[in-house]
Amino acid sequence: MDRLGIRALVPGDRNAALAVINMAARWYRDFLPAEDFHDPEMTPEQWEAEARRLAWYGVFDGDVLVAVGGLEHVRDAALLRHGYVVPEYQRRGVGALLREHLEQQVRGVSRIIVGTYAGNYKARGALDKAGYRLSADSEAVLRAYYAIPENRLTSSVTYEKPL
Repeated sequence: MDRLGIRALVPGDRNAALAVINMAARWYRDFLPAEDFHDPEMTPEQWEAEARRLAWYGVFDGDVLVAVGGLEHVRDAALLRHGYVVPEYQRRGVGALLREHLEQQVRGVSRIIVGTYAGNYKARGALDKAGYRLSADSEAVLRAYYAIPENRLTSSVTYEKPL
């Protein structure tokens, strides 16, 4: 863990970040219906579209990117988006390190929101442990703060932490 560093990602990091996202997201097939599972999870075009509205960050082990996440400010909230850790670095505190770094970047809002799939027990457990609480009405939060397809909206939940 002492070799890990975090920095904002630059356009030249896109391919490495997509490799992390698409590798880590393959486990979604364990809980998503086949028609909702996508491989790849994110394309270069989707990455670019997301980069226009959020700031990407990465955790590096030396020169190797091992985790990515995004931070997007929307009205009165900061959204922690697209948090992915390569499988061999999971359950080692890398995701928590990235989440804490993203939280430290948050300014001028009253809460942090994180959306995840309802079946994503790994993320849900980590969010509970970090002091986030399940939103009273996840669907309303998703509709108010996110632009995601209907099938993902109905299979997702949100967690919140007041600031």
